[in-house]
Amino acid sequence: MIQVENLSRRYGDFTAVDRVSFSVAPGEVVGLLGHNGAGKTTIMKMLTGFLEPTAGRITIDGLDIGQDTSAIQSRIGYLPENCPVWPEMTVIDFLAYQAALHHVPEADRNTAIARAIRRTDLKDKATSTIQTLSRGYRQRVGVAQAILHDPKIVILDEPTNGLDPTQIHQMRALIRELSKTATVIVSTHILQEVQAVCERVMIMRSGRLVVDKHLDELRETDRIRLVTGADARPALDSVLPAASLLAETSTGNNRFEYHFKADETRLPVITDELVAANIPVFALAPEHRDLERVFAEVNGEVAHD
Repeated sequence: MIQVENLSRRYGDFTAVDRVSFSVAPGEVVGLLGHNGAGKTTIMKMLTGFLEPTAGRITIDGLDIGQDTSAIQSRIGYLPENCPVWPEMTVIDFLAYQAALHHVPEADRNTAIARAIRRTDLKDKATSTIQTLSRGYRQRVGVAQAILHDPKIVILDEPTNGLDPTQIHQMRALIRELSKTATVIVSTHILQEVQAVCERVMIMRSGRLVVDKHLDELRETDRIRLVTGADARPALDSVLPAASLLAETSTGNNRFEYHFKADETRLPVITDELVAANIPVFALAPEHRDLERVFAEVNGEVAHD
């Protein structure tokens, strides 16, 4: 559905986005992660046709965004980081105005507005002026305007920015609801948001795309954790290559813990060796990284093992 090829954006001598390529299939929920200034918002603006790339190509449903901007924008719902809303307007009047801008046929506008209000749970606020709404409800209004025209693609830039914990929980539920009928791209610097709603993560650093993987794949490591009731070092040395052992500790009460590099397929061999040596095994399993550690590793904030 979305194909990005060697996308770049420069401002004078500064490169905000540097030769980025990726594709997004229909129905995916993708998180675009990175520190502030990593290039996320610039990519969002180029994907939605509001900013022209310096180089590269974006196609959506086979259409080139440089040549078919209007047709592509009709398929996209966009919540910018700072969604422009008119504070003196009521929610329903603002959505009516946005429906006209999105070229929703006049005969269909009331239905489209009612559907957007229902999906964003704004019914009780429909006749309130936007200036009286909390930040969370204003974000909901922003999402409502983005989905008025029932887009195939929804792009949300920092959707939970400035929200309190309850509002964040509500926004996550809303994103999950949107993902049932649309491809969703969420740009954020908050790791928990990606883990909560996304199935795939792309990480930007200094304008470049440095990671593009599904979350489950990203959490995988080649590290194994072993806890035994006796010294297992001789047994491990006999089945593991030199330098595989990363850490070894004794926690007392005949508890020994080991961390080593090995493929999961080696676990049966290791188990057989430990059993043959009559070593009690309390735990033997692959370790998994969380997204916070992956993000820190990518940005050089922790050392790689």
